[in-house]
Amino acid sequence: MSEFQFLDGQLHAEDVPASKIAEEYGTPTFIYSKAAIVTAYENFQAAFSEHDHQICYAVKANSNLGILSLLASMGSGFDIVSGGELKRVIEAGGDAEKVVFSGAGKLAWEIELALEQGISCFNLESDSELNLVNKIALKLGKVAAISVRVNPDVDAKTHPYTATGLKENKFGVSSRDAVTIYQRAQQLPNVEIKGIDCHIGSQITEISPLVDSLVLLLELVDELEAIGISLSHIDLGGGIGIKYQDEEPIDIDLYASAIQQTLGNRSLKLFFEPGRYIIGNAGILLSRIVTIKQNENKKFAVVDAAMNDLIRPALYQSWQRIENIKQSSAPRDSYDVVGPICESADFLGKNRELSLCEGDLIAVFSSGAYGFAMSSNYNSRNRAAELLVSGKSIHCIRQRESFADQIRLESIPGND
Repeated sequence: MSEFQFLDGQLHAEDVPASKIAEEYGTPTFIYSKAAIVTAYENFQAAFSEHDHQICYAVKANSNLGILSLLASMGSGFDIVSGGELKRVIEAGGDAEKVVFSGAGKLAWEIELALEQGISCFNLESDSELNLVNKIALKLGKVAAISVRVNPDVDAKTHPYTATGLKENKFGVSSRDAVTIYQRAQQLPNVEIKGIDCHIGSQITEISPLVDSLVLLLELVDELEAIGISLSHIDLGGGIGIKYQDEEPIDIDLYASAIQQTLGNRSLKLFFEPGRYIIGNAGILLSRIVTIKQNENKKFAVVDAAMNDLIRPALYQSWQRIENIKQSSAPRDSYDVVGPICESADFLGKNRELSLCEGDLIAVFSSGAYGFAMSSNYNSRNRAAELLVSGKSIHCIRQRESFADQIRLESIPGND
């Protein structure tokens, strides 16, 4: 359930009016609901409570230290794809022993850092990566726990940019190659085989592709067992979708039931890497209308948020709900909600039926995942503030950037 609702004619983030937040912190601003994050996490935990499992929140979805700290306090593990994300987890108080390291291009320094911190497992993407991990572990006098990411060639039925489990995608290896990698790993002195990994995509709204992937993984688990390679866990990745428009998200209890039924009486521990599921609907982007203009028959609401703040509509052609935070007396009309950036791709929504006036505040819903995390300084715009609301309390978990912040690492030749 979303913790953003209309009370007394205006949008509230938990118990705080959105208009009050705009007055105190300005716009554009990302606002997250603590209650929504906690509820989503606890629902996932409860669904798999009868089976040994570990939730590893996908840091890439939203990597703010305040969010990571909250999840760490609830016992969450973390799925990382870079050394920087690992540093964030440690800074936020996360437990390195609950970290899995995914990603197709791990660098030597990142692997070394992960080994020094004692992470739970490396999800390997190639034979070359196996060699690199073993070499670095040997140098450090450590043993690296490893899993192989298998590409099952299963269609996640999602946007092509967020599909990762097809054979034309860069991620993972085929089942045949996986067996070879496991056999080689068995012979290496500084790696320890722990599990098998699979992640077929993001914003998945059907259970069947996820179950199909597990079936293929279990066939491989049995094949490995037959040649003397025993695994202790299966990492099923993340990718469970949320409601943006008219999607019907997966029921997490039905998903858990299907996975556990398919698993049968096996004692393998389950790892999951949810990101969007936990944080996606727990956030909104608050923005103010700068001007309203009309070109021929097209009306535009130009706002102070832009594609540098929220790139999903431009990048994925994604649809996110947009609403005025207060009831308006303005006539309802069709608008393209656009930003001030010098790109025709700079839009937050097209052909939206809204009642708007200049100076109004709007909210772009479902902005908790892949919002601020993918933001930039394009057009030399300062990145937005981030707030975490809990009941009537507002916590600023990232201050609005200043121009000085933008140029702090830059220099003019001859002036340094």
